[in-house]
Amino acid sequence: MLEPTASSPLYLDQGSGSPVVLVHGSLCDYRYWRWQSSDLARVHRIIAPSLAGYWPTLELSKFDARLQAQLLLQQLDSALGTDSQFHIVGHSRGAVVTLLLAELAPKRLLSLTLADPGLVQSEDAPAASYLRDACNLIEQGQIDAGLALFVDAVNGDGTWRQMVRWFREMVHDNAPTLLPQSTEQRYLVNLPMLAKTLRCPVLFMGGQHSPPRYAECIQQLLQSFPHAYEVTIAHAAHGMNLANPKAFNHSLLRFLQAVDNQTARTAITE
Repeated sequence: MLEPTASSPLYLDQGSGSPVVLVHGSLCDYRYWRWQSSDLARVHRIIAPSLAGYWPTLELSKFDARLQAQLLLQQLDSALGTDSQFHIVGHSRGAVVTLLLAELAPKRLLSLTLADPGLVQSEDAPAASYLRDACNLIEQGQIDAGLALFVDAVNGDGTWRQMVRWFREMVHDNAPTLLPQSTEQRYLVNLPMLAKTLRCPVLFMGGQHSPPRYAECIQQLLQSFPHAYEVTIAHAAHGMNLANPKAFNHSLLRFLQAVDNQTARTAITE
């Protein structure tokens, strides 16, 4: 485990084998992958960063998904080498960072996995109402109420009440990120161009009980990546890797193994 510095947030680095980068979403950090890191590290080198601006540093001059993608790529250059290739998995907002990284270095990716991607392809679309409402509560000092509103909105009513202690602590640690997230610049991903330049297998993962907007996003992405694989994680919503880690890990590992064995590679339209 590497120690954090001002320019390089802490991340987990464990295991050996083909590298797998795990990119967390809103209100999270590298701890979000606690039920994946050890399991996946049996056959892969797992790198799970805390994106710039999240705990433990919580410092970023501009809270910005593209900047976070650039800084993450620099981290991977340092950890793996500038010519290295890796698998990458992005969840929710982390899927947006992952796609922006893929635009920067498409040839570096061995595979791309997006779990309930939170991609919004409109620069003018306002922040989601639940995000704005959560930020208002937090600014008023009602931190628990704001966090509960946000978590329940993305995963389902009553989720916050059922969350275990370590998850609540992680979310509290990252509460300061919600306000800058609500005002961050929205970037459009050039999906048709990315589909041409990204020469690796793609997997979309969705939670069986996730809010419909995530499945709608996957359907939008499938228009550009028609040969992508799809997996639905049963008995789980947006936090599928926590609610059903056995199924999530099994599906992801099976895909990664197929890619490494070159049995999952499919033709992607020129």
